Amino acid sequence: MSQMSCGIVCGGNIGTNHMLPLSLPTSSPFASLCFNTFIKRKGLVLGYWAHSNSNHRYVHKGRRRGNWIVVSNSVASPSIWDDWKPLKAQTPSLSDILWPSAGAFMAMAILGKLDQLVAPKGLTVAFAPMGAVSTVLFATPTAPSARKYNMFMAQVGCAAIGVLALTIFGPGWLARSASIAASIAYMICTNSVHPPAASLPLLFIDGAKFHHMNFWYALFPGAASCILLSLVQEVVVYLKNNFKF
Repeated sequence: MSQMSCGIVCGGNIGTNHMLPLSLPTSSPFASLCFNTFIKRKGLVLGYWAHSNSNHRYVHKGRRRGNWIVVSNSVASPSIWDDWKPLKAQTPSLSDILWPSAGAFMAMAILGKLDQLVAPKGLTVAFAPMGAVSTVLFATPTAPSARKYNMFMAQVGCAAIGVLALTIFGPGWLARSASIAASIAYMICTNSVHPPAASLPLLFIDGAKFHHMNFWYALFPGAASCILLSLVQEVVVYLKNNFKF
């Protein structure tokens, strides 16, 4: 019985190809797939070509140069408009909407009450960045930025950076710019990227009511608010996983 051969070439990085030659009888149902077939998808090109001799040539980026199957992830680039389109996802259930929203309400209500108690002492725990932290923790609890390590490392570290920037540069644009640059570098180096934390240095530099706290600002409201939000997040995750509707 005559044989028909085909192969698979998988291309990842430049200069890295993997070829898997196959030999099939001409009567095989798969043989028809190895003959003059070309499939193109977004980011993926498959070229199927058959041969019946040992003179192997190649197919590169969808152009027929031989008798192989080529997979390439660099042929079709995404559209520049893709970033402007919403990601395709399943329609969220009512519980997926209700529990995170209820958790944010509960967290901000507790913070607001605590803020009333500590206000006479010139302290505060309910401030704008906590709204962004609540969104990350409750709406996307499995995201890397919602990890406890990321939140505490970033909140405490970036708050301290804000105090240090004000001490060195004084209030103004230089302190703001330097604190944000240093905060991003710090989060990358410690592998603790948590976007809401980048607002803490600006809040301290521009908020005169925080200046008297000095480096205590990193612990209160920084770390204290994170502890409270972490507890509420555990409640929200439990409710989402066990009470669905």
